[in-house]
Amino acid sequence: MNSWQSGRSVIGEDPADVARIVADWLRGRIAASSGVFRIALSGGSTPKILFELLATPAYAEAIDWARVQLFWGDERFVPPEHPESNFGMTRRAMLEHVRIPAQNIHPVPFTGTADTAATTYEADLRAAYGRAALVPEAALFDVVFLGLGEDGHTASLIPGEPVLEESERWVAAVAHGRPQARITLTYPAIRSSAAVAFLVTGAGKSAIVARMRDGEAKVPAARITSTGEIVWFLDRAASGV
Repeated sequence: MNSWQSGRSVIGEDPADVARIVADWLRGRIAASSGVFRIALSGGSTPKILFELLATPAYAEAIDWARVQLFWGDERFVPPEHPESNFGMTRRAMLEHVRIPAQNIHPVPFTGTADTAATTYEADLRAAYGRAALVPEAALFDVVFLGLGEDGHTASLIPGEPVLEESERWVAAVAHGRPQARITLTYPAIRSSAAVAFLVTGAGKSAIVARMRDGEAKVPAARITSTGEIVWFLDRAASGV
């Protein structure tokens, strides 16, 4: 059973509708929780629409940002000013417009080497988690947002890369990142989640979604699991229905 077959799907009309559905879903989950709420964010055009919506008063003023801790599921090994930086995109789209304490924002380091940045980021996650090892009864993340590439990659879990076989580390560097090196959460870290939310829009994704639905896709995204739930948020173009 792959990640599609073990999850549930929610279909919106278009990317803007998907963003609204996800924003309402996230606002509800945060409101229903108590204490710290940890989110792993994703890059890409669909999350950008979501982040811009979360920055509007209807969400920015309704969410208790003081309890929200933001991390990133993957990042290109570039400074925040770089046009390909996931953190930079998130900062412009949302962080500059919501009242979230600076200490609640945990971008991936971009100095030193990609390997040292991955080690540093894993240490940050371990400190936030407060345990020496991941345990099923305590999720590292309340929500992990993921995308889906046309080749079936998600986060920076790229086909053919050694990171796909990582079973101990929570964060790893991916040397052959397209073209920059990347830092990514590993399968164990993503699995330690109360909810994994795939955000998938556009007709270009319909072929890989169909393969996932049919169970034929032996791709990195198919191997995603969660100790909680998996939800696929798609627009009609991506869903093929």
